Amino acid sequence: MNKNTQSKFSTIANNLKNNHHNSFLNIIISLLIIIIIVMVILLVSKIQNMNELKEIAEKNKVVNKTIQVEVLNGCGILGAADNVTDLLRKMNYDVVQIGNYRTFDIDESIVIDRTGNMKIAKNIADSLGINRANVIQQINKNYLLDASIIVGKDYKHLKLKN
Repeated sequence: MNKNTQSKFSTIANNLKNNHHNSFLNIIISLLIIIIIVMVILLVSKIQNMNELKEIAEKNKVVNKTIQVEVLNGCGILGAADNVTDLLRKMNYDVVQIGNYRTFDIDESIVIDRTGNMKIAKNIADSLGINRANVIQQINKNYLLDASIIVGKDYKHLKLKN
């Protein structure tokens, strides 16, 4: 073989080595890119799951929280507030105060949200059979309770048995 032919073979051999080396590097880079993509997907999925768990925890916090209420007699029927209190306590509400409302001329029972959580007030209304139209909001941070229930003259039509 002459030098020219040897040089050509040497060049071809070097090119093959370089191509083989470049192919190996390309395969490694491709695998690293795939690993990175999988890790990003797993991270995004984990973050979404954490957000869902936080939402569930927040909902459970509201559900599991002891709900404190006051029951006021606004109809003048003797024992009305006591009977509603007994029922609420059977339903695990914490009745922290019982008394008379400032007047006895309330026709329909009312639930007043004191904390800004209308869901709690509506649940109380539903539990007692009070029309949701009679759920109002009067937020007062000085009241250390979640809701006030004013028992009206419709007292006999409430769900008084649990």
